[in-house]
Amino acid sequence: MEAKVKWIDQVNFRGESDSGHQVMMDGPNELGGENKGMRPMELMLLGMAGCTSFDVVTILKKSRQSIKSCEALISAERANKAPKVFTKIHIRFMIEGNDLDEGSVERAIRLSAEKYCSATIMLSKSVEITHDFRITKQQKTT
Repeated sequence: MEAKVKWIDQVNFRGESDSGHQVMMDGPNELGGENKGMRPMELMLLGMAGCTSFDVVTILKKSRQSIKSCEALISAERANKAPKVFTKIHIRFMIEGNDLDEGSVERAIRLSAEKYCSATIMLSKSVEITHDFRITKQQKTT
């Protein structure tokens, strides 16, 4: 896997993945940023949440669970002084579907956190990462 990041101006950068996708990154106003993109640490959180969400949905589908939506709500705490690393990350999975088995959802999240999600496993070496979930029944449309 390869990627590149190109400096645009001020503290604005464009990242490009080897799959050809691009993302804009920018710093906060107090450091010369102009709010042209996400902060790099925000992208790190999104990457981890995307990785684990991918696993959870895939595992639930393979378990023949009737999942209709999955949303990961992420909250994180950072150190007060540089380097302002993450110290705690919590992900709440909001799972919607019909007749979802709570044990299957819990198992999918655990398997992702402990076996499959490379981003979560890598970050967990230095950050306390916790998870929880809420299951809601799929809303019927009329």
